[in-house]
Amino acid sequence: MSTIWLQSGGNYLTFSLQSGKKEEQYSKMQSLTLFQPLCSFEGLTKSPHSDPDSWDVLHRNRRSWVWNQFFVLEEYTGNEPLYVGKLHSDVDKGDGKVKYVLSGEGATSIFTIDENTGDIHATKRLDREAQAYYTLQAQAVDRLTNLPVEPKSEFVVKVQDINDNEPKFPDGPYLAGVPEMSPLGTMVVQVVATDADDPTYGNSARVVYSIEHGHPYFSVEPKTGVIRTALPNMDRETRDQYVLVIQAKDMVGQMGGLSGTTSVTVTLTDVNDNPPRFNYQYTVLESLLVQSVVARIKAADADIGSNAEMDYRIMDGDGPGMFNITTDEDTQEGVIMLLKPLDFETKSSFSLRIEATNRNIDSNFLSLGPFSDTTSVKVTVEDVNEPPVFSIPLSKMVVSEDAKVGTSIGRVSAHDPDNSNSPIRYSIDRNTDLERFFNVDALSGVISTAKPLDREANSVHNLTIFAIESHDPTQIGKGITLITVLDVNDNAPVFAIDYETLLCENAIPGQVIQTISAVDKDEPLSGHRFYFALAGPAAGNLNFTLRDNKDNTASILTKRGGFRRREQPVYRLPVLIVDSGSPALSSTNTLSVRVCDCDSDGVALSCGAVAYTATGLSTGALLAILGCIITLLVMVLLIVTMRRRRKEPLILEEERDIRENIVRYDDEGGGEEDTEAFDMVTLRNLNVIRDPNVRRDVTPDTPTFFHYPSASRPSYKSLPDNVVFREFIWERLKDADVDPSAPPYDSLQTYAFEGSGSVAESLSSLESLSTDSDQNYDYLSNWGPRFKKLADLYGNSDSTTVLS
Repeated sequence: MSTIWLQSGGNYLTFSLQSGKKEEQYSKMQSLTLFQPLCSFEGLTKSPHSDPDSWDVLHRNRRSWVWNQFFVLEEYTGNEPLYVGKLHSDVDKGDGKVKYVLSGEGATSIFTIDENTGDIHATKRLDREAQAYYTLQAQAVDRLTNLPVEPKSEFVVKVQDINDNEPKFPDGPYLAGVPEMSPLGTMVVQVVATDADDPTYGNSARVVYSIEHGHPYFSVEPKTGVIRTALPNMDRETRDQYVLVIQAKDMVGQMGGLSGTTSVTVTLTDVNDNPPRFNYQYTVLESLLVQSVVARIKAADADIGSNAEMDYRIMDGDGPGMFNITTDEDTQEGVIMLLKPLDFETKSSFSLRIEATNRNIDSNFLSLGPFSDTTSVKVTVEDVNEPPVFSIPLSKMVVSEDAKVGTSIGRVSAHDPDNSNSPIRYSIDRNTDLERFFNVDALSGVISTAKPLDREANSVHNLTIFAIESHDPTQIGKGITLITVLDVNDNAPVFAIDYETLLCENAIPGQVIQTISAVDKDEPLSGHRFYFALAGPAAGNLNFTLRDNKDNTASILTKRGGFRRREQPVYRLPVLIVDSGSPALSSTNTLSVRVCDCDSDGVALSCGAVAYTATGLSTGALLAILGCIITLLVMVLLIVTMRRRRKEPLILEEERDIRENIVRYDDEGGGEEDTEAFDMVTLRNLNVIRDPNVRRDVTPDTPTFFHYPSASRPSYKSLPDNVVFREFIWERLKDADVDPSAPPYDSLQTYAFEGSGSVAESLSSLESLSTDSDQNYDYLSNWGPRFKKLADLYGNSDSTTVLS
């Protein structure tokens, strides 16, 4: 007899197919509809109502495993592992030879199996929303050999849902808008809540909606979540925003269901249902410039956006043309602008009547109109401290050119426009009178001359006069005064240009050779009138005459012919010019007439004295030749000067190549004994004094040594170290100053100086030549023939001279 076991844990249901008996146990929380057929039998044809004992002889295909699927309750909170079910194979005889093995999802970590009994337990809390089912594999194996006694089979453990998730609004919180004054039932927005529980089992995921906060203005449909207006004609200007709280509850809203809430912010959008209204008057106390903002006014409109846009206009007022009003598009304010200057002393206040009208009027709300309003604006002009004002902003005065210093020219006048009527002081802006030709009396405003005037230098003076309040010097008014200098006849007429008059040798008597005119810096009111005549001794000359043309010009005519350049190349005519001024002024101007050789057409070929040069050379060519000769002379002088300087060069030329001073020769020099070429002793010895008259900036022609007595000066060795160099330099400087052969200009003096700071002193044998040397060189005689010359030169300590 074969027995099939299936036990689904959690006290759900136990089937025992033994002797046809059926035992049922019901879970308190589980529906019977979840149980499905667990196994199928082939050849099972006997009616279940037959004798139960007859089931024992029925035949079926052999099937070792007797399960299909298990169920486990989610979120189990017990202290012991949750019993899931039991696995049993008919191969298991209960002798302990069969061992049950579990594998797959969650095996050993979530699900465990008793290898002896086949009992399956869940060791952790399961969440259906995290994983709804687990697929496992089971196998019965021999305990000793671990060889399978049955093939591996697969089964499913389903996590049974409980209502453990509240509804949630994934799109919340919500923002919505509805026009104000909307009718009842206008849709606002739809909210949607979701529930993570199993929608196929029970009512855990079935949600209904309700409104918790927002009555009586709005309502919500329980099944769809659509929010609608519950009151008609809600006014945005009264209240423009509502915050609703919407609840979503599962289990179809029944007791014990879970719920979630969200907020819905509903804003009433504006419609143009309110006309503009002025609610107060404006008083502006200001003194402003033209195009300045006098005031900004605004009509109160409860609407917003385009519904609150408005236009302003001035309907009437007592200052026509004084003000204008425009709309500020950003703030919808009326901006009052000043068009003309204000004057407190003339008019201290203005009254304006201004209208504001809605720009966009909604025809649905015309009954609420009119959509305009008016207000009165009073503009009060405040008296401010203004600068003085000239009675004549631009004054024009005249003064004679010969006016004496201190002459009064005119008077300027200014006053304080304020009620205080402060006294005024006057001054001249010296930037407009840099040379200080004029003065102004600080109290009276009288302008007078301060320096002599010259109309020909400056005929008009443009002065800026300051008028300053005595009580407030910061208040300064400005006025312009134009002073015109009147002309007097103080300039004599002169030739208009420098005339170049040419006279042909073949000129005939009475021929006009030049027409002259005159100019005068003066400008008489009646215009110029000049008179011309030959001056003094020239009036009766036999060569030329002058004819006054009565039009401020005169003609020069010849009296005779036969002029010759060789006889007289140039004639000079003094011309007297007299003006018509009072008193009349005159000047004598000299007109030079050059005699020229002319062709038959009267064109001058050559003029002036006959040149004793090659025929055909023009004046330009002669000048060019003369320039070349002068250039050559200058170059010759420069060369001679440079040669003379090179004879006795004071310093080595910078451009000279140093290689020119190197001479190579193949004979042995005289060594230190050879002093013919230069003064070696003085070059190195600090205690030998050279002749002060010998030049030190050039090589001496003949070396000469002078040995002064040692008492004439102290030895350099006896001087302190910090004084040696200073004494040496000063001594050489004195020598150069008294040297009669030194050049009269600064020159470079070069010396080789060896200091005395060394403890061993100088190692050079050159010092042995000095008269105060105390070193003994007698040992050189013992060094052999090679040092014989040195022994002869330095070995005799009694030697006092170098050259015999």
